[in-house]
Amino acid sequence: MQLVRGLHNLRPRHRGCVATIGNFDGVHRGHQAILARLRERAAELGLPSCVVIFEPQPREFFSPDKAPARLTRLREKLRLLREQGVDLVLCLAFNRRLRELSAAEFVHATLVEGLGVRHLEVGDDFRFGCDRAGDFDFLLKMGAVEAFTVEAATTIEIDGERVSSSRLRQVLAEGQLALAEKLLGRPFSITGRVMHGQKLGRQLGAPTANIQLKRRSTPLSGVYIVSTEIDGQVQAGVANIGMRPTVESDGKPHLEVHLLDYQGDLYGRLLRVTFHSKLRDEQRFASLEALKTAIDADIAAARDYWRASPFTTSQD
Repeated sequence: MQLVRGLHNLRPRHRGCVATIGNFDGVHRGHQAILARLRERAAELGLPSCVVIFEPQPREFFSPDKAPARLTRLREKLRLLREQGVDLVLCLAFNRRLRELSAAEFVHATLVEGLGVRHLEVGDDFRFGCDRAGDFDFLLKMGAVEAFTVEAATTIEIDGERVSSSRLRQVLAEGQLALAEKLLGRPFSITGRVMHGQKLGRQLGAPTANIQLKRRSTPLSGVYIVSTEIDGQVQAGVANIGMRPTVESDGKPHLEVHLLDYQGDLYGRLLRVTFHSKLRDEQRFASLEALKTAIDADIAAARDYWRASPFTTSQD
């Protein structure tokens, strides 16, 4: 899969493709259905498949403090798109210049001149352009003029409800990890690099890997049973994700993972943490001793979980 960042980096060889546009946050089963159809149409036309995404996501540009929690950062999203067989990802910087483009200007600059799109797959509720003036019907009209076809993606439902990123965020916030796995087609995970922390876990007898989140908010919080893959081996663990109310907070969410029976230096390593079951909500303790007691209980619960549900294979 090739990543192109910005229209200015497109080359003549990138022209002529089958494309779709969206945030693709989470790359859940609804997105996967769109990508499956994209691959089919690309194969029928003998053209590469292309996904157009935005960084930051539009709502993060307009209201960074109120934007919904990210399900996937860019690195994770690209990995998932690659696994779905996408040939090309065009990542556009969502800035004031892009925000002010009319729907017609966006179509002409991105789809016609930039990518030479022959076929476009979008949701029937897709909106784009300045003031979200462009919609599915507008794309049909533009396609008729610019010689590309447009098809509405089929809505995917699970348990009678549409699969969407917003529904997935709600499910994760409620700690429904089994349902989240159904919506995603895989267990929910977060990838980040291990960074130096306050070393408080070590002082409490439970050293943790502090995972760099690089996000304003997280779709879930609390204490979870987790696993992570290190050097091809899956390691059992327990994790806290949230604002760490018992210790001095910097106002940012943190992911701290204690790996059971693991010895080794993880600083600087990129880890993918997979969430399996929620133990409890994050809470503020009256003292570090009370926090240590709770951590010890969490570790014991994680050991019980993994004894009852051992694993022998790699993560998703």
